[in-house]
Amino acid sequence: MAASPGGFTAQLNFKLGRRPGGYPMRNQLGLDLEVRKRRRLRVEATSDRVGTARISCCCSDSVVPIRRSSGSGKSIEKSEDWRFDPKKSSHSHSHRVRVHASPALPFASPQSPFVSKKEKIYPRCTPRNSGPQSRDTPPRRDTGIANEKDWGISLLNENVIESGTNEDGSTWYRESGEDLGENGYRCRWTRMGGQSHDGSSEWKETWWEKSDWTGYKELGVEKSGRNAEGDSWWETWQENLHQDEWSNLARIERSAQKQAKSGTENAGWYEKWWEKYDAKGWTEKKAYKYGRLNEQSWWEKWGEQYDGRGSVLKWTDKWAETMLGTKWGDKWEDKFFAGIGSRQGETWHVTPGGERWSRTWGEEHFGNGKVHKYGKSTTGESWDIVVDEETYYEAEPHYGWADVVGDSSQLLSIEPRERPPGVYPNLDFGSSPPPPSDDSPEDLPPSQ
Repeated sequence: MAASPGGFTAQLNFKLGRRPGGYPMRNQLGLDLEVRKRRRLRVEATSDRVGTARISCCCSDSVVPIRRSSGSGKSIEKSEDWRFDPKKSSHSHSHRVRVHASPALPFASPQSPFVSKKEKIYPRCTPRNSGPQSRDTPPRRDTGIANEKDWGISLLNENVIESGTNEDGSTWYRESGEDLGENGYRCRWTRMGGQSHDGSSEWKETWWEKSDWTGYKELGVEKSGRNAEGDSWWETWQENLHQDEWSNLARIERSAQKQAKSGTENAGWYEKWWEKYDAKGWTEKKAYKYGRLNEQSWWEKWGEQYDGRGSVLKWTDKWAETMLGTKWGDKWEDKFFAGIGSRQGETWHVTPGGERWSRTWGEEHFGNGKVHKYGKSTTGESWDIVVDEETYYEAEPHYGWADVVGDSSQLLSIEPRERPPGVYPNLDFGSSPPPPSDDSPEDLPPSQ
């Protein structure tokens, strides 16, 4: 949503479909819940562009460009379609899994559920020292972790505290400063925000960069907003560079959290993304997603890990339920090294009355062109065969260390405080911090 300091506009656009069997199976907010025995993995990179618009003015002062950014960026996500036909035996088709490029994401809607209305921009005098223009936009689903250039972070080099009122009665503020601490810690920050004349809409945004004498560097953004219709959203993004205490390897980590809630329906969604890279090629990526639309809720977790020496682990677990008690889901896991590995998974469905159907399957790849396939279902079908089949998997991430370094120029250019002669950084060789929690926020209930 593009918004001016004077206010916000947004609309919600949710639609539900129904599976021929009678229970809901998909919705445009995000969940494709038809189960397909033959799965296709797909990847997509998505990015939004930052544009500038300049307004002519009758004033003698220079004109301030108005920048707009969606706050979304490139992301990669492994995904799959689901479908099954219980009338066909599972051994009639092999579980061949091949990776293809595809323009679709598994749960992605064609557009954000918060769709901005086009706003008219009226020329008016915009002096050099005018307040910040609102760039706040509800985050878009399934866009992963943006690159730093998509945020347009520009910190002021001086302490500033200022505020004002626009011609339409909306207000704004902007603050910037620097915080110092032990071990050479420095945090430069800029905060800005505003609200409409009646307070019904509001936006906030904070930028920061951090550094210390250990070589740690961090760049981050947090933004939030709400509009007159009651829709609200929140988003945070950050990337950091540090040296691993035990391996002495440089590491870059990136993360993003996004949340949006409807003000008129029982609808909302939440996502949390992580990416970790080191200089020897070790890469880890994870995501947790939750969504709700009236009587339907759905969840998804996935991860992939590459050790930089050819070992690969990938997994996905997704499930959904309705208020009537229908539940369904699918999960699978791949493990490979040097052409040898395994795949296994399960597809399941539970009726409101508690009746459960499931199909489990597995594959053993021996690295010699032979694949052992086995499986069974609660309806009595089973198979156990060895076939001649090519083994295919990705041994390296499509986006790795070299890519993230190339996309992190602003992070790498952060200048730490000057260290006095004879003063050395205090290195903490304690235990590594626990991995981030993948729980959803309190106002979005977790999975059952």
